Amino acid sequence: MCCAGMSNGDSVTQTEGLVTVTEGSPVMLNCTYQTAYSAPFLFWYVHYLNKAPQLLLKGSTDNKRTEHQGFHATLHKSNSSFHLQKSSVQLSDSALYYCALSDTVRETAGEAAHKPRVQEG
Repeated sequence: MCCAGMSNGDSVTQTEGLVTVTEGSPVMLNCTYQTAYSAPFLFWYVHYLNKAPQLLLKGSTDNKRTEHQGFHATLHKSNSSFHLQKSSVQLSDSALYYCALSDTVRETAGEAAHKPRVQEG
């Protein structure tokens, strides 16, 4: 697996195959990565049936938990992991989940908007 802008040594490994969980039970999908880059960005994408894949979570700060739609993941650079977890899964969570890695992320123009300085005095 190789993607544009990534070196040949970059890779992610995630839980393989079908994961079956009883409704209301917790779930954890494993994601570990290898990269030479010191500040990687990790992503979880979700792909529901008959819909386009969409970004679920993004992590770039070590030991910081990110949450969305009841899912959460924490980037642990010490063991190169970004495991996806949910405490109580629902039938509507049935989907394909993909872990991805990037060494750079383009910020949108809106996030980089100039903020005028307020003069005091």
